[in-house]
Amino acid sequence: MNSKEKLVIIPTYNEKENIEKIIRKVISLDGAFNILIIDDGSPDGTAFIVKELQKEFDGRIFMIERKGKLGLGTAYIAGFSWAIEQGYEYIFEMDADFSHNPDDLVRLYEACKEGNDMAIGSRYISGVNVVNWPMGRVLMSYCASMYVRFITRMKIMDTTAGFKCYRLSVLKSIDFDKIRLVGYGFQIEMKFTAWKLGFKIVEVPIIFTDRKMGSSKMSGGIFNEAMWGVLRMKVGSFFRKYRRLT
Repeated sequence: MNSKEKLVIIPTYNEKENIEKIIRKVISLDGAFNILIIDDGSPDGTAFIVKELQKEFDGRIFMIERKGKLGLGTAYIAGFSWAIEQGYEYIFEMDADFSHNPDDLVRLYEACKEGNDMAIGSRYISGVNVVNWPMGRVLMSYCASMYVRFITRMKIMDTTAGFKCYRLSVLKSIDFDKIRLVGYGFQIEMKFTAWKLGFKIVEVPIIFTDRKMGSSKMSGGIFNEAMWGVLRMKVGSFFRKYRRLT
């Protein structure tokens, strides 16, 4: 089995309660999923836990340590650039807090193996599949996806989803220097760019479960950045030619 076929990128900031459990779960899956942690200088010792696990799972766990909170988007771009250099064929995004079920990594991988370029773990493709969220947050998230669909015209139900699998060809085709949004809007902009480039995108139904340990990184500022950023992104798209880099 190709040891560099599948890479799961997990950004972290203060995830000491979850990081060992999520790593052990992903490593235990059939199919040899490797892991890249992008840690933004977690003061709680998250990186130390990862380093101890690296000794146990030699060659399966990698880490990029950054100084301070630099944004979700830049974390993933750092991970994507590393994955491209290493030649991984399937690259995944996943949260560290078990809101994304690691078992679903296999389903996302299979969806891309079947001929899709991007597979999205979707909360809204088969109803509203969210557990332990207050109703206000469910409505905010669902309405945000409706807003993004209206502005962009993408036929994607869960436009803000952060649980995804990319084929290497997608990431190699995107100019990361032109990705402007750095918070949760980054997830929207990456989907929009892949869609504009003509890649085949599929949604795979998942059940999203709110974190049980650690604290949420969501804030009103993050949501505002996504909402206004989407409008700017759409207007900017009228003046931009979308061409694949490869």
